[in-house]
Amino acid sequence: MGRVLRHLAGWALLLLGVAGLFLPILQGWLLIGMGALLLAPDVPVFGRLVAWVEERFPAVRGTLQRVRRRLGGDAAPRG
Repeated sequence: MGRVLRHLAGWALLLLGVAGLFLPILQGWLLIGMGALLLAPDVPVFGRLVAWVEERFPAVRGTLQRVRRRLGGDAAPRG
């Protein structure tokens, strides 16, 4: 059940994020990032994106790992 809820929340955040790119009220990039973090353990594209961000920006690696643990994701994304 948790995986289904994580998928629903992740895809909803991605859709809101895309809408937020065009609407000034929503923070599009933030919502897209949160959706990608939720989907990273199950969707290889988002897993690779998160891994790339961790490699490219090592200063945020610890923060991303803490957020993933709190959201119930794997310690390291697959993909």
